[in-house]
Amino acid sequence: MSSTVLLVEDRGAVRIMTLNRPDRLNALDTSLTRALLAALEDASLDNAVRAIVLTGAGKGFCAGADLGEFKDLTAQNSALVLERAALSARMYAQLRRAPKPIIAAVHGAAVGGGAGLALGADMLVVSSDVKFGFPEVKHSIVPALVMSFLKGQVGPKLGFELISTGRLLGADDLRTLGLANRVAAPDKVVETALDVASTWADAAPRALAAAKDLFYRVCDLPFDSAMAAGRDVNSLMRSFRDAR
Repeated sequence: MSSTVLLVEDRGAVRIMTLNRPDRLNALDTSLTRALLAALEDASLDNAVRAIVLTGAGKGFCAGADLGEFKDLTAQNSALVLERAALSARMYAQLRRAPKPIIAAVHGAAVGGGAGLALGADMLVVSSDVKFGFPEVKHSIVPALVMSFLKGQVGPKLGFELISTGRLLGADDLRTLGLANRVAAPDKVVETALDVASTWADAAPRALAAAKDLFYRVCDLPFDSAMAAGRDVNSLMRSFRDAR
C-alpha cells in the first residue's frame, strides 16, 4: 500500500503509516487523503495486522487541509466540493471504524485536520514540542468534520474556545487534559508509540476489536442500552480465548 505520499511499513504485526508530504508539513490534499483511507481499509481487512501507528515525516505531523487545493473548491465546482468533503468524512470515520487499534505518534505541528487525525486515533503520543489546535477560523473556514472527535474528548467551553480562537495547546496541556496518553522527546515519539502498539499486537485480535467497538458504542448510548450492549459482548467473549 506504500505510495509517494503515504509510506507503509510492517514491524511484525504492527503497521506503521507515515504521512509523506514533508515539504507541505504533510498537509492533507486529495491524494494523501485517498491514500490514507485506502491504507486504513486495507489494514482493517489484513489478518496479519493487529495494530496501527500513524505518524508524519519531516518537521511536523500534519498541517491539516492543504489550502493550495482551496482555489478549486469553490461554489462554481460544487460537485468537486461535495466529493472532497465525502472523501474526508470517510477517511476520518475509518479511524473509528477500523477494528485494529490506532495510536498516533505526533511531533511538531498537528493542526486543523491534523489535530483531527490525532484525536481520531485510539491513543496519542505527543512530542515535547507539539503544537496542537484548530486555527481554521483564521483562514475563514470551519473545522467541521473534526468536531465529531473534539466534542467527545473535551468539555464544551474549552472545545468552543479551541475552534473559535485557534488557541494552540502544547504537550503539557494535552497531557493535563487527558488528550495525550504519553509525552516523549521528538526523536522518541514513534518508538514510544510502537511500544504501546506491540502490547496490542500481543492481545487476542477478536477481543481487542470487540473492546474497541464496544468502547465507542457505549460512549454514545444511554446507560441501559450501554449495559445491554456490554451484556451481549460479555456473552460472546467466552469464545475469544481460543481465537488468537
